[in-house]
Amino acid sequence: MKFWFSLSIYIFVNFIVVPFVQGQTEQSKDSLKTVYVFEMKDDIDPRMNRKVRMAMEDAVEKKAALIIVHMDTYGGAVNDADDIRTSFLESKIPIVSFIDKDAASAGALISIACDSIYMAKGGSIGAATVVMGGSGEAAPDKYQSYMRSMMRSTAEARGRNPQIAEAMVDENIEVEGVSKSGEVITFSVSEAIENGFCEAQVSSIEEIVARYGLTNYEIYKYSPSATEDIISLFLNPAVSGFLILIIFAGIYFEIQTPGIGFPLVASAIAMLLYFIPYYLTGLANNWELVVFIVGIVLLALEIFVVPGFGVFGILGIVCILSGLTMGMLPNEQFDFTFVSSGKLFAALLTVILAATIATVLIFTLTPKINQWESFSRISLADTQQKSEGYTSSFYSQEMLGKEGVSHTRLMPSGKVIIEDEMYDAYSRGEFIDKGEKIKVISTEGTSLRVKKNEV
Repeated sequence: MKFWFSLSIYIFVNFIVVPFVQGQTEQSKDSLKTVYVFEMKDDIDPRMNRKVRMAMEDAVEKKAALIIVHMDTYGGAVNDADDIRTSFLESKIPIVSFIDKDAASAGALISIACDSIYMAKGGSIGAATVVMGGSGEAAPDKYQSYMRSMMRSTAEARGRNPQIAEAMVDENIEVEGVSKSGEVITFSVSEAIENGFCEAQVSSIEEIVARYGLTNYEIYKYSPSATEDIISLFLNPAVSGFLILIIFAGIYFEIQTPGIGFPLVASAIAMLLYFIPYYLTGLANNWELVVFIVGIVLLALEIFVVPGFGVFGILGIVCILSGLTMGMLPNEQFDFTFVSSGKLFAALLTVILAATIATVLIFTLTPKINQWESFSRISLADTQQKSEGYTSSFYSQEMLGKEGVSHTRLMPSGKVIIEDEMYDAYSRGEFIDKGEKIKVISTEGTSLRVKKNEV
């Protein structure tokens, strides 16, 4: 009886209780939702555009139930903002904008593209007038019109008042009960809630998740991969400047010692490390790479085809510097309308300073390189002076003192015949007529040195 009782307990525990508990555990894991969070707390530019694209792809891969954009930005490039708001509108995962402090200009457009907007105390949204990058003045009407249309269509897509969205761009649009002509709309938290541009005031991400009704969830915060960290490192102006220095130094030393050697390889690697990060982030475009390559070609033509320093050399240097500078800036086909003066100054300073330092180091260190003990191990740095007994001779010393006749007139160089063999020769400066007797007085170099044989 005891045996059957123990057997019954064993079967009940292992075949009923254990499977039931495991099933409940698996069901609990399956019901755990991922709330995906990433920050937008910098300017809206190609780098931010890339970051958002990578985060959105990661959120889809992780099957996130909700995406929360932690927003605090004064805006940035309109074209990049358009890319981001389009991806938000097309997202199958609900997206929430959590405006911690500011969502101005392009930030307002992106927030309106989200399914829901929540704001922290003291937050604001609006002021979406497009401004010039350098002066801060309002951009021409074609840009304002484009921004108005995007704000209007985005607000309509999300069920918000399109007229208010347009009035965030254009001060001439008057919204009854909301704004007067001459005012660009910027909403505080309470105003945004009242006019349907904010669901509620919240103090944390967890509060937003609770309002969405999610209870069994985990928060995943986006962090750049190792590759993205490396790209960010090479986007640092100090690192970019160092790479520019290597580019110029490599080109110079390769010109000094033509042939595919270490300087050319180092310069080529520096070019790739300089342009690839800017290209991946959308800052450097194809045409900027073309400008840089054209500069290299023009400089090569100046050095190897039309020696001197003229138009090709000057144009080459200008194209190289222009390609390096513009590759750092978020411009559209030479259109620098939305490039801030600060970014333009930083790019110019980085390139010019690096080029200047490279030039100074080249002319300062080049004469001293041969004196470095470490450099002498990889390069023949010693010079063989004649005073030390070093000479070069194409002919053996046996030719010294031999006699012959001039085959051509030596003025002072020509041809001579010695023992029925013809040789290149030159005199000590005097002319020697054809057929006169000569005598070899030196075998150094590639020609025999001769004199008239008076005997």
